[in-house]
Formats: sequence, structure tokens, C-alpha cells
Amino acid sequence: MKSIYWIILLISILSANQGLAHSMTRDSFDVVVYGGTASGVVAAYTARMMGRSVLLVEPGNRLGGLSSGGLGYTDIGNKYAIRGLALDFYRQVGRHYGKFEQWIFEPHVAAHIFSAWVRRSATQVLYHYRITGAELQNGLIQSISLQPCSSQAGPGRVIHALIFIDCSYEGDLMAKSGVSYTVGRESNDVYQETYNGVQLREHHQFPDGIDPYLMAGNPASGLLWGISPQPLQPQGSGDSRVQSYNFRICLTSEPSNRIAIEKPARYEPAHYELLARLMEKIPEPGLHNFLDVNWMPHHKTDINNNGPFSTDMIGMNDDYPEADYDRRETIRREHEEYVKGLLYFLGHDKRVPARVRNEILPLGYPKDEYQQDKHWSPQMYVREARRMVGAYVMTQANCEGMTRVMDGIGMAAYTMDSHNCQRIVWKGMVKNEGDVQIGGFGPYPISYRAILPRQDQCRNLLVPVCLSASHIAYGSIRMEPVFMELGQAAGVAAVLAIRSGKSPGELEAGPIQRELSVNPLADGTPPDILVDNDDPGVIQEGAWKRETTLSYGPSRLVDDHREHVRKAVHFYPSVTSAGTYRLLVYFPALENPSSKTCIRVFDGGKQTERFISRSSLVVRGQASGEWVDLGKWFLPAGREKPSITISNKQADGAIAADAILLVPPRRP
Repeated sequence: MKSIYWIILLISILSANQGLAHSMTRDSFDVVVYGGTASGVVAAYTARMMGRSVLLVEPGNRLGGLSSGGLGYTDIGNKYAIRGLALDFYRQVGRHYGKFEQWIFEPHVAAHIFSAWVRRSATQVLYHYRITGAELQNGLIQSISLQPCSSQAGPGRVIHALIFIDCSYEGDLMAKSGVSYTVGRESNDVYQETYNGVQLREHHQFPDGIDPYLMAGNPASGLLWGISPQPLQPQGSGDSRVQSYNFRICLTSEPSNRIAIEKPARYEPAHYELLARLMEKIPEPGLHNFLDVNWMPHHKTDINNNGPFSTDMIGMNDDYPEADYDRRETIRREHEEYVKGLLYFLGHDKRVPARVRNEILPLGYPKDEYQQDKHWSPQMYVREARRMVGAYVMTQANCEGMTRVMDGIGMAAYTMDSHNCQRIVWKGMVKNEGDVQIGGFGPYPISYRAILPRQDQCRNLLVPVCLSASHIAYGSIRMEPVFMELGQAAGVAAVLAIRSGKSPGELEAGPIQRELSVNPLADGTPPDILVDNDDPGVIQEGAWKRETTLSYGPSRLVDDHREHVRKAVHFYPSVTSAGTYRLLVYFPALENPSSKTCIRVFDGGKQTERFISRSSLVVRGQASGEWVDLGKWFLPAGREKPSITISNKQADGAIAADAILLVPPRRP
């Protein structure tokens, strides 16, 4: 029997739609997704492919958030953690570039994939609208009020739905719904952590001895721009500071596609005085000392922050999460002006060493990217804003595997990563504070409860982006592939809740997990068959070394070629449906790798042996390895179990056995 409040919600929606106000249009949907980020597109696509009416609301003019806004050098952590539509996104990127899978891509390629998902699912998208209010009754969101971002967008809208999903980076729908959240950094004492709160550490840090004052050595002259006068608080103490934002910068070195970097209209050379002083301390500086330049296809870049003074506008976004829309736009514009000014400074200021100027001058804005936005990304990198305090809070203990939840609906694996929060004076020198980079752990599950508000506050809302996590745990979770995974889980949960007549909080995680497992692409395509070396049934011959670094999944098995005895690892995929599969073997990065690796495939009738050349393998980006395609194989089901064996036959160096993958044909 349907819950009584669910019936009341349906009645209230129907009755509200009978009286339309002249100044507002009213619409009703099964599911409304707020925020056209990568997570939002995946959530909307999933719910729509599962047969529900869906509205995706995007305040801007572009879908995909950071994934189509310049972050093309994907922060992965461990590919094993990424499943479902998130993984399919990177395979679609791969198909675009003639590969099986690729995690490095141009912005317009990502934008095309997100738009194609919307078209394929016939998802309705409302651009240029932002939330101004939410109406709740008895803990249920009845409707949200939207206003156009410009006078050209149309009248205000009131949108009713059974389930709402907040996929914005800011958590605006969550906040309007009265759900508990926090901004800033908890003290370590709150969740018994060690890397939260104030952190004066070694990464992206100024060397000792750089003077912070306008007139060197004279505190009375005042501080250089960007340096806070606030004293350093105790290590691990909490505050409301927010890790810094920037833009992921797409430039090109292709002359025919390049627009020169010119002086911004509001260029402020004083903003870069501290950078000039830093350059004097670095022997033979190059561009890499100040920008993290990662190369994309077709001579384009994804430039990120690097070093003590770079693209992060440290300490200038603390009020962004709670600011009104006008103030947020001011902050966004200031960040854009700062970053564009930095690029100009590096290329033209005479205090910049000639080597640095010569490295950046060949770069310019690409003509074929962001054509609606004057060739600059419309998406500021909002690394962290509000964070929900919901049904379950993910913490450092989850990241490090000390606490492991059983209701996981996605995985994360990235380093606990916070950018700097403030620039201060410490012992008469300038220092950055807030940067944390702590890794060394494997993939871990993210609780379904972490995307649910407390049920006494709101029962028909899911929050997969501003999810419930401490500051330092959020630093590991906050990666675009993970947001896509959580968006898909939210879409599944919304549909299953509607089907069952329950609220999302009344659902057990089991049915969500099963749907994600059996229908990972939301279109009926059967799932991949993945066998990791840590899975039951994998058989080892000989003594292999188990290593937990640079692996696919929790570990990898390595033969370092010191013992010249036969060694092999046998993988037995569980093929339940006979058919033609694409077979891939994962090759991780190794020291002193063998020039070739022997792979033997038993297809149920015969054995085929191949040697894979190491010279053909190029590990790209932040990946620990790459899949090597062994082509298509017809594999039986039932008694004649197929197997794939990796052995050290004819090896002349180290080899690894990490994982194998069978990919079924995708539905057209």
C-alpha cells in the first residue's frame, strides 16, 4: 500500500496545477533534477530511461559542469572505482578518439556526449533558470520556484514533482528545502579525524623567506594583495573557510586555432607582485613552476593550479557558498579576471624570466571551444561549497578503510585533497594554509545514506553532489566520475521510490545496488564481466608479489623476474550467456617491465596464445595503467568455462596480472 503522504503529495500537485497564475507557469514531473552538471545529466538520463517524466534545470547555457568546462585531464584515483554511466562516458570519449576508453578530452567532446544523452532519452531541459524558493509540507517538497537568469529566458516557473534531485555544485535546492548543511572545515574533534580543519603543510607552499609586506621588511606599509592579516589558528581547528576556486584553462598551441592572450580590461599588476617575488627565489624557473599544464588532444591544454602562487585565487571565495546570485556572479567574474590577468602577466611582465614568457606566448584561447562564451569556460571550478549533514556523514575513516559501509551505491578512490584556504603571515614570511594531499588507500564505497537528508527534515530529496561528508572526506569524493556515479544512483533511487510508493529514505540500498549492477547503462545493455585478481576463484601458479600501489582495484600481482620459474595467474570469467565478447587485459605501469607478456585464452574449445608487446602500451594522464584490447571472442556458457591466463613465459622483465574484462555488444 502506498504511504499516505505520497498520496497527499500527488493530490497537492494536481490541485496546485488547476489554478495557474498569470506571472508564473506551473508544470508537473515525476522527477526534477536541479543542476546540469555531469551528475545532473546522468541522474536525469537514468530516471528518464527508466520511464519517468523528468525535467533537468540548468541555470547556465551548457551541460556537463566541470566535465565539459575544462576539466579534461580527469582526476581518477583508481579506474576500478568507476562504473555504470560514468565509465560509459569515458568509453564514449574513447570512441571519439578511436580508443576503447580515454580519460583525457577536449571540452566540446564532453559537451557533445552530455547533449547526446539528453537527446537520446528525450529529457526536457530548462536552461537559464535558477531556484528562488521551495515549498514544503509535512517534510515533502511540493514545488520549487524558478526565476529566469535573464529577461530573455521567459516568465517565472513553479515546478512540482514527486522526487527532487539537487545536482548543483552549490546545493541551492538543498538549502532552500531547509535541509541541514555546513560550510567550511570541521575541527578534527568533530569526527575524530586528523586532516580536517586548519592545516599548515608542505604542498603548494612558499619557500621560506618571502616577504609579505608592500615595502619589504616594513609591516607598517601593509600586506601585499591576497595575504590575510588574520593569525594562524591551531592545527586541526575548525573554521568557515572554503578551499580555493579557479578555472581549468583550455588553451591551444595550434596557430590556426589560436586567439592571442591579451591584457584584461581590469588588469591589476599588483595582484601578481607576490608571484614576482616568488620567481626571484626559484633557480631557473619554468612555466611548470606556476601552472600545471596538461596536454589534451589537438594541441589543447587543461591547465590547473600548481605551486604556491598559481590559478587558485586563494582566500577570495569564502562567502561564495551562501552568497546571493549577484554576489556569486561578482566572485566568478573576479576569478576570471584574476586568471586571465595571470596568463597575461606570465607572458608580458618584464619581471617574468624570459624562459617562462617564451613558454606561454605560443598559447592562446581556442577558437573552437566555448564559442557561446567568448572562448572562456562558463564554469568556475567550485571545488566545495555547502555540504549536507544528512542521514550518514562520510569521514576520513571511510576513505582510509577504517569504516566500511554496506549500503554503497558508488565508489571513490582519490587522495583526500583540499586546496589552500588562505594566505597568511607566519613568522614574518608568507605562507599558504589549507592544502592537504593524503592518499595511499584503495577504492571505498559511498553510503546511500550520504545522499539522503535526515528524514525528519525532507523525504523526497536526493543530494549526490553536495552530499553528506566532512571537509576532508569530501576532498576525496568530489571528483567528476564519482559525481556521475552518485547521480546515476540518485536517478535509480528516485524511480524505485516512485514505483514502490515509498520515499527514497524508506528504500533499502539492495534494490538500488541490483539495478546499478544488472542495468549499468540504463538501457538494458548487459553488464561487463570483470575479473580482478582479488576476486574469488582466481588461481595463482608460483609465488607472485601482491602490491597495493598503482593497481586496478585493491591490488595487483607482480612477478619481478628474479625467479626463473614458471608463474601464471588464471582468470575464470562467469559467462552466463554465450556470445561474442570483446576481451581486454589491464596492464599497469611497472618498473623494469618485460618487453612482452604471454596471454593464453581458452574459449571452451581451444587455446590461443598471444604475446603482447610492452612498447605498444602508453599510460596516459593520471591512470595507473591501460586496457589492452585482444579483440572479439565467442565464449560459451555453462560447463565449458572459458579462462584467460597471464604467464611469465618468455618474459625478460617484470609482468603483472591485475584484471581482465569481457565487454558484451552494446545496444544500438
